Order: sequence, then structure tokens, then C-alpha cells
Amino acid sequence: MKRIVILGGGESGSGAAVLAKKQGFEVFVSDLSEIKTEYKSLLDKHEISWEEKQHTEELILNADEVVKSPGIPDKAPMIKKLLAQGTSIISEIEFAGRYTEAKMICITGSNGKTTTTMLVYHILKNAGLNVGLAGNVGQSLALQVARESFDYYVVELSSFQLDGMKEFKADIAILLNITPDHLDRYEYKFQNYVDSKFRILQNQTEKDAFIFWENDPIIKAELAKRKIQSTLYPFAIERTEKTKAFIEKDELILTTLKTLFTMPTSELALQGMHNAYNSMAAGLAATIVNVKKESIRQSLQDFQGVEHRLEYVATVKNIRFINDSKATNVNSCWYALQSIKTPVVLILGGTDKGNDYSEIEELVKEKVSGIIFLGLDNSALHNFFDEKVKNIIDVKSMEDAVDKAYEMAKEGDSVLLSPCCASFDLFKSYEDRGKQFKNCVRNL
Repeated sequence: MKRIVILGGGESGSGAAVLAKKQGFEVFVSDLSEIKTEYKSLLDKHEISWEEKQHTEELILNADEVVKSPGIPDKAPMIKKLLAQGTSIISEIEFAGRYTEAKMICITGSNGKTTTTMLVYHILKNAGLNVGLAGNVGQSLALQVARESFDYYVVELSSFQLDGMKEFKADIAILLNITPDHLDRYEYKFQNYVDSKFRILQNQTEKDAFIFWENDPIIKAELAKRKIQSTLYPFAIERTEKTKAFIEKDELILTTLKTLFTMPTSELALQGMHNAYNSMAAGLAATIVNVKKESIRQSLQDFQGVEHRLEYVATVKNIRFINDSKATNVNSCWYALQSIKTPVVLILGGTDKGNDYSEIEELVKEKVSGIIFLGLDNSALHNFFDEKVKNIIDVKSMEDAVDKAYEMAKEGDSVLLSPCCASFDLFKSYEDRGKQFKNCVRNL
């Protein structure tokens, strides 16, 4: 009997374990951290053996194949040992893909992927398609493959998940943009990260679709270097002869072999330039799977945005508070600043991943009246911003951050939490950080 060892007992790991057990494998789950109660219960219910707060070598190194959580880097000691002995290491998505015939619509990019994923899912579900939501959002793909029989999956893929994928194929691949992120996981080489994102195209044939932002300089350069098999569906703000989605005279236009779809941009539920891109990408995916025009229109009109992504919280004494805690890289913050029309008090900081803040320098000079640094180590932020912004305050808690931002802001200003950094120095996750921000704002 083939032995599958799963490293990481979270959402993806526990889901992979249930699927492996269903397929008749001998299964063992090992996590260096504590496994959450809900996942322990799931593993126990399926009689799957597990360990937490340790990795027992003799129970792991004898695996025929290892399914690794995307959060575990290749430089982790146990991964190095497995690689040295030639053990196959794959991601949960790769593993799940082996046991389903469903069509896969996969979304990646440095920014906008959660919003676009949720939007594609919203359109397909409203159109009555039998569809699941997986990857970085929703339930683990493996658990759904074990329990459900969906015809389509909409899957948000991070670069870490793509790294562990070999045979998996996206029927529709969406690549929104590529800007530097997670460079600490890619030997601080941007090209390594770019190559990782382009893995979304692996195994595609001309029968498959590749939807991408035509004006992204990195994507453009890569397309010139690579021989892409898939059918191309570029989107852009302005039409070229190849563009399949664009904006003209305040109308969003989708034009494919099967469809000519137009809709006033003023009717889109998601406003702002970056969201126009997300809507175009989602609209193209929907036309490729033959969703009717009226259904696409309705869904683009009534979609509710994603929590912690440019989420309006409240207005206190004419000061607007916006929660963009999901902005864990500099480019996300650039989008946020670009979309706000008022002066801004900006809350930045957290675990710096080797960030280059020069990308937001011009917008900060133009719009930001003050910055609150919220992190344990703000030295990189001070080095960059001290000469550029007069009002800078360091804080160590969300309550202080919100209080100081409120004092600093004038009537008519916006307070924006858009940290540019990971959350793990002071918070459990970006969700925890966003929730604390909203609670503190509501307590003002």
C-alpha cells in the first residue's frame, strides 16, 4: 500500500489526508505547530493518524510521496532531507487534481486574485453551474474532490501552491499581474518568482484559455520569451487588435468568438481601475464557459466585495476608515492609494518581505499627510520614508494605530490600513489584523 505523508495539518493538509484515505492509501499527517481542533476532529473521524508540534523522521522519510502545505518553504530541514533522498513532494492542489475530471478555472497574480476568484465563482454559481470554490479561498480542493462532484472549480493559486504542481492543468488560467512579492522565498531573485507565476500555464494546450493583462510589462516580456500553447485572451484598458476585453467610452466590452458583451462601467459593483481589470478577467472566463450575457451582467452588478480588501468600515467626524489589511505587498498599497481621492493617513508595517517602497513613493508624496508605522521592527520603513513624510508615528498595537491616525487626520481625510507587509509580527493573520482594525474604528 502506497504511503502518503502530509506535512501541515491545516485546511489544505487535512483535506489532502481525507482524499488520500478515500483513495485507499496509508496516510500520516505531521505538523510542527499545533493542529486546530476542527482539523483534528476531521482526521480522527476518518481514522487518520497525526502528530503535532514535531516531525518524527522515521514516520516521514519512509513516504512514497509527500503532500506539503504551501506555507512550508523548500529550505525547511525536513523538506531538504526528503528532496535529498528523491521523495516526490507535491501540493494539495496537484494531489486533488488527479482524482477529478472537473474543469479548472485557476487565478493567480500578485494582486486582485481573491477578488477575481470570488467574482468568477459568483458569476458561475449565479448562472446555475455546478461549481466549487477552492485554493487560497473556500474549502480545500482535496476535501471537495473527496466529498463533492462539481463540474467546475474556481481555484485561487498562490506562487507557493504553483511551485508544487507538476501534472495539474488549468483549463482556464488567469494571470492578473506580476509585481515583486515573497522574494524571501525565491532567493531574492524576481525571475524565480515570475517563473513560479507562469507555472499556471504548464500542461495547457491550444484547447485551453490563457487570460492575462496585456499591459503588464513583466507578462509582456515573458510572453516574448516563451512559446505559449494556449488560446490567448488579453485584457487592457485600451483596445489593440488582439485585446479581448477593454474599456471604450465608459463601457466595459468583452469580445470573443462567441460573444460581444457591453456594459457601462458605472454599473459595475466593483469601482476603480484595478477592479475594472478584475471584472474584465472574470467576464472573459464566464464567456469561455458559455455563461449567458444577461447572467454575467447581473453578477457584475450585484457582487459584494472581499473582506479586508479596500473595505469601507465607517465614517467618524467626516473621516473615512478603509480596511485594506489584505494588502501584504507594496503593489497592493499602490492600488489602494491610487483609488482614494482624498488626503490619506496611512497605516503601514509588519513583517517586511524585502520590500521596495519606491513604487508608492510618488503617491505617498502626492496624497499622504501622515504615516503610522505598526510593527515590531520599522527600521526599513524609517529608512525609506523619514525624509519624505513629516508626520510619522510608531505604534505597537492596532488600538494605538487607530487612535493616532484619528488624531492625525483632518475632516474629509481617509485613514487607510494598507500595510505592505505580512502580519505575523503582531497578528495571527491579515484577517486578524483587519478585524482588529474594524473593531478599533467602531470603538472610536
